[in-house]
Amino acid sequence: MQFASIRVLTADLPRLVEFYEQATGLPATRYTPDFAELPTPGATLAIGSLRTPELMGNPHVATATNRSVIIEFYVADVNAAYQRLADLLGPDVVQAPTTMPWGNRSLLFRDPDGNLVNFFTPVTPAAQQRFFR
Repeated sequence: MQFASIRVLTADLPRLVEFYEQATGLPATRYTPDFAELPTPGATLAIGSLRTPELMGNPHVATATNRSVIIEFYVADVNAAYQRLADLLGPDVVQAPTTMPWGNRSLLFRDPDGNLVNFFTPVTPAAQQRFFR
C-alpha cells in the first residue's frame, strides 16, 4: 500500500487552489471546475468542491471545519519559506519557524479555509535520518 493523497473540500475551489499554488510554488492541475491536484514527489494534495462528495454518494460534508488534521509539506529551508510567504500569510501564521522537540523546524499557518498547514525542515541529525531514509 502507498499513501497517495489527501483531499481538502472547499466552498471556494479557485481561491484555495490559488493559495496553495502561491504557498508551495507548485502548479495545480485543474481537471474540472470541481477538482484540482498539486502533485509532489511524496503525495498529492487534492482539492475538491462541495459537489465532489455528492458524486461519490456522500453529500454530508462540511468545509472549513477541520480541527484535527495538519497538512504538512517538507521544504528545503523553512526560514526562507517564511520570509517568502510573509505577505501571503499575514495574520494566519500560527507559529513562526520554531524547532520542535522531534527535530523539525516548523512554520504553522492556516489556509483560507482555516486548515492548519505545516511547512517543515528536518534540522537535527535524528530528524534528517527519519526523513531521508
